[in-house]
Amino acid sequence: MRVLLVEDEPTLAAQLRAALLAAGYSVDHAGNGRDAWFLGGTEPYDAVVLDLGLPVVDGLSVLRRWRAEGVAAPVLILTARDQWQEKVAGIDAGADDYLTKPFHTEELLARIRALIRRASGIATPVLRCGPLSLDTRSARVALDGQPVALTAQEFRLLSYLMHHADQTVSRSELTEHLYAQDFERDSNTIEVFVARLRRKLPAGLIETVRGLGYRMRRPEGGAHG
Repeated sequence: MRVLLVEDEPTLAAQLRAALLAAGYSVDHAGNGRDAWFLGGTEPYDAVVLDLGLPVVDGLSVLRRWRAEGVAAPVLILTARDQWQEKVAGIDAGADDYLTKPFHTEELLARIRALIRRASGIATPVLRCGPLSLDTRSARVALDGQPVALTAQEFRLLSYLMHHADQTVSRSELTEHLYAQDFERDSNTIEVFVARLRRKLPAGLIETVRGLGYRMRRPEGGAHG
């Protein structure tokens, strides 16, 4: 899962980026509205954290431009204390949720998880595919209740596939959603991580759709979370 963090205050930006990385997200950062507008319009994100008080172009204008251009990524806006007008304007401009500064990082992470689940049509924080479960809150994976040890990249790949269970996902889509902008991308590495995941999961759970990509197959009667 890939997140765009738009925050101009260096200390807060560094703290939030570290927290997002620790939670298993791939993170791009923009420190002004112009760069944010460009990244949001050209890169696919699973969620965006957008501060409204930005230099160059303000966050509200960036959000309006994105929505006018068809950018559909879920957006969590950050607003100043007691600026209820900002909250209303942000929601009307197309924001999906808001947080008022100061806030607890845990709440921001919880809201991002909820936005991504909602965008995928998932109601609960625990994703399930047959005997496999992935808890989005703790970033833990279990098979028949037993913990499964995954690397950060394996977890991101599995999380994306489980958020899109029963959908065919191309290698290029996986590459775009698993790696930050400055990462040297190679779609062949996706095949390597899929192979590693398959060795840790039941046979047939991750299908190869010839010429198209991969699909996380939910067994008959399996819950989606």
